[in-house]
Amino acid sequence: MTTARLVRVVLDGEAPTSLAPCIMADRDQAVADLAAENHFQPLAHIDSPGPYVLRLMIRDGRLVFDVRCEDDVPIVAIGLALGPFRGLIKDYQMLVDSHIMAVREGREARIQAIDMGRRGLHNEGATLMRDRLAGKIEIDHDTARRLFTLVCVLHQKVPAI
Repeated sequence: MTTARLVRVVLDGEAPTSLAPCIMADRDQAVADLAAENHFQPLAHIDSPGPYVLRLMIRDGRLVFDVRCEDDVPIVAIGLALGPFRGLIKDYQMLVDSHIMAVREGREARIQAIDMGRRGLHNEGATLMRDRLAGKIEIDHDTARRLFTLVCVLHQKVPAI
């Protein structure tokens, strides 16, 4: 197994009890998928081969990737402007709201259509994530998709239902 991978992701600033069930499910699935398989390599610190712990947070309007060794020793912190992600995060929020309403109304066909839209949105978010991390952290498409999901989760302000 390669060492250029994440062994743990910590979402900093998240309040899990305040998340809607569908957002918690997205978060849990992304974390489980990342634990099963990912590719993550900070490019400025090749001398730290990994595996890595990622503390993902939003600070002062920036998305921060605080990369650490397995024993929690800091390696590098990379901040990205949230601006390029805001439109996709807003679209994600609208899809979550639509999903909640479709579930309440029992509209199975609508739920399936929303899920297809979410997959497309996550693919678009993954492309943006890889573009924004280019030259800083090397990740594959699936890892980028899952990290985008976690960014959306961090950005949510949805009360539990």
